[in-house]
Amino acid sequence: MRIGDLAARAGVSVRSVRYYEEQGLLVSVRSPSGQRHYTEQEVERVTFIQRLYTAGLSSRTIAELLPCVDTPSLENSDAAMDRMSEERDRLSAHIDDLIRTRDALDHLMSVASAHRTTLTAR
Repeated sequence: MRIGDLAARAGVSVRSVRYYEEQGLLVSVRSPSGQRHYTEQEVERVTFIQRLYTAGLSSRTIAELLPCVDTPSLENSDAAMDRMSEERDRLSAHIDDLIRTRDALDHLMSVASAHRTTLTAR
């Protein structure tokens, strides 16, 4: 199938498919005229890549996880689980930072609100 067909079937843009290929996440076969051609398996692969992006993973991290899909083995599975665990820890730390930032903003808003009350009381 051609790139537009793959994009439509996987529910992504043609630009996304090209990006996945540039990042080494997806491979196509080129026709003599240079058109990209894909197999049915690439629809599932693009859908899987999209799920990984939705989970907050970068293209570099996704590339590190794909050996688990391309050449399944206990070693590749363990490596993928370790990498996903690292990403989860990173996201958890980021969430903690965001909560602290939100709490600091809440405090500033409270102080500003109290100050605003003194302005209207004059």
